[in-house]
Amino acid sequence: MAIGTTQDSDEMMSEINMIPFIDVMLVLLIIFIITVPVIKHAVNIELPQASVEKVLDKPENIRLSVDADGAYFWNEQRVEDAEFANRLQAAASQDPQPELHIRGDKSVRYERVALAMASAQRAGVRKIGFITEPAAP
Repeated sequence: MAIGTTQDSDEMMSEINMIPFIDVMLVLLIIFIITVPVIKHAVNIELPQASVEKVLDKPENIRLSVDADGAYFWNEQRVEDAEFANRLQAAASQDPQPELHIRGDKSVRYERVALAMASAQRAGVRKIGFITEPAAP
């Protein structure tokens, strides 16, 4: 018989051989069955337990403003120097202690802001911050 003669069957096989596909799938299935329990128990950790205690609310910050004339404003309410010291004492005795945020006018004398900080320190206020505006580009 010669190669390429008309007697060769030119019929194409119309079925896909599924045996190799099934073999590969069975091997992968066995690999996954073996490795999943190993991966699942690889890291032993102890998860935290939830508590039913009430979470303490953080007190509201105190906004102390010093205007251009040197007057003090406690949360936008004007206070005199004597009342200012009493309010600082009351704020320092709170638990947890609120933060004191100082906003000073840029034309106020530094002495008034320094007096406010010194009064807060004497009263026992531990957290003092300054509020500024960013410079314009």
